[in-house]
Amino acid sequence: MDTNFRNPESPIMVDEIFMRRCIEIAKNGQGSTAPNPSVGAVIVHENRIIGEGFTSAYGGPHAEVNAIRSVKERHLLSKSTLYVTLEPCSHFGKTPPCANLIVENKIPKVVVGLKDPHDKVAGRGIETLKKAGCSVTVGILEKECREHHRRFLTFHEKKRPYIILKWAETADGFVSPGKELRHSDPEPYWITNTYSRQLVHKWRSEEQAILAGTNTVLEDNPKLDTRLWNGRPPIRLIIDRELKIPKGFHVLDGKQPTIIYTSIKDKYKSIQKIDYQYININSNLILELSKNLYVRNILSVLVEGGAKTIQGFIDENLWDEARIFVGKNVFKKGIKAPILQGELVQEKYILNDHLKIIRNDKKYHI
Repeated sequence: MDTNFRNPESPIMVDEIFMRRCIEIAKNGQGSTAPNPSVGAVIVHENRIIGEGFTSAYGGPHAEVNAIRSVKERHLLSKSTLYVTLEPCSHFGKTPPCANLIVENKIPKVVVGLKDPHDKVAGRGIETLKKAGCSVTVGILEKECREHHRRFLTFHEKKRPYIILKWAETADGFVSPGKELRHSDPEPYWITNTYSRQLVHKWRSEEQAILAGTNTVLEDNPKLDTRLWNGRPPIRLIIDRELKIPKGFHVLDGKQPTIIYTSIKDKYKSIQKIDYQYININSNLILELSKNLYVRNILSVLVEGGAKTIQGFIDENLWDEARIFVGKNVFKKGIKAPILQGELVQEKYILNDHLKIIRNDKKYHI
């Protein structure tokens, strides 16, 4: 990397330019780093990028390590600035503390997007750097860094996963056709086009888990994988209170990690390679799910249906983002699409499919 930014208008503007680069490269790790955040780091000497890196897949080196390792002119580190989207860690986990590595390499200046809310960091990384004599600036493009790290921040600040609701509805507002149509023709009824479906598989690769209910599985027999996109498949979360889903269905094939939430304690229906989690049938299912996923270190969940399951999250106001496709075809009758209110932050067309992305402006705190 040899990118040079000359004649800067101001130091703040230059800091923002390099922080934007950090955010850009941090996206490369999305979907593979959880439960760690996908961080981006850039090392700059005299307005020239001499090294950069993003967080490796979980268990591998962090962004700062990869950025430092990428620098060919090692003698320049002691005269450079390290930019990073999130505060460098200060504790031993799968890897040694990044703050210590920065100090060891005598990098004199560090620019941080935002503090890490993780209770094992929470300002300690910045403190380590300052005690070693590093000049530390915090809060450059903080809003943009929070947006990028919204899954990690939601998990640690609200003690729950970041929850994305996704569904497709017809032009007349149905997510599924009537039963009589399904009985006469049991094939899947696609509302969206192939490009939209590929985008959904990309989304799946970016989230740690995907959730579906019993009826959706029984009616559609989905795989809930990423076969249309080159990415890591998410953990499958299936709500099956009474273990109605029979052997032979895709979600029980053991090809990717799967958790079945059930109120049946007997193990006689258990299937090898499937993780069964007991839930109290009289409890608030949505809240119990959220708390269990927090304990399991699951940072984000893509809820793909069906309408009853999605409506449960809406009724509890326990969601962060909704991604809604509206197709051009009509069913005339069937299962109505969920209804929610929030802030429309993006909309676009994918051929004839209309995609709307809505953020929850009244977020639930557990």
